[in-house]
Amino acid sequence: MVLAGVGAWVLAVRRMTTRQVGDGAARVARDRWYTVTVNRPPEEVAPTGRLPEPLTRLGDAVEVRIRPAPGGRGTELAARPRTGGPSGLGGAVARAAGSDPRQAVRTALRQAKQLAETGEVLEPDTPPTSRRTLRNLPLELATRRARGEGRL
Repeated sequence: MVLAGVGAWVLAVRRMTTRQVGDGAARVARDRWYTVTVNRPPEEVAPTGRLPEPLTRLGDAVEVRIRPAPGGRGTELAARPRTGGPSGLGGAVARAAGSDPRQAVRTALRQAKQLAETGEVLEPDTPPTSRRTLRNLPLELATRRARGEGRL
C-alpha cells in the first residue's frame, strides 16, 4: 500500500516536470485558461456584470472570461492566474503543500459553478469515523483533496 502511494507520487512528479520543460514553461502555465460550463444563462451567472463571489475573492490575481457556451448549453466561465505558478519539482511541492495559485483558481471556479447551479457550495461528507487509522487514511486524504481541488 505504501509502495503504491510512493510510486504514484513519483509518477505525478515526473509527469509534471516533463510536461513543463522548455523555454515556454512559465508562459504555458500562465496562459492556461481553466473553464467550467455552468448550466445557467450568462445573465444569471454574472448579473449586471458582477463576477460570482468565489472569483471576486481572488481579486486582481485572476483574469475572468464569461461567454455563452456553444450550442446554447449555458455559460462558459473561464479564469486564469495573472502570474504563472511554479513549475517542475517546485511546482509539485507547491501543489502538494496547497500553495499553488492555480489551485485557488480551480477551487473558485468549482465553487462559482456550484453557487450558480444549486445556490450553495457543496462539501463532501465527513468520514463516519473520527479516529485515525491506517485503513481510513486514504479516504481522509481523498476527502481533504476533494475540498481543495478536483477534476475540471
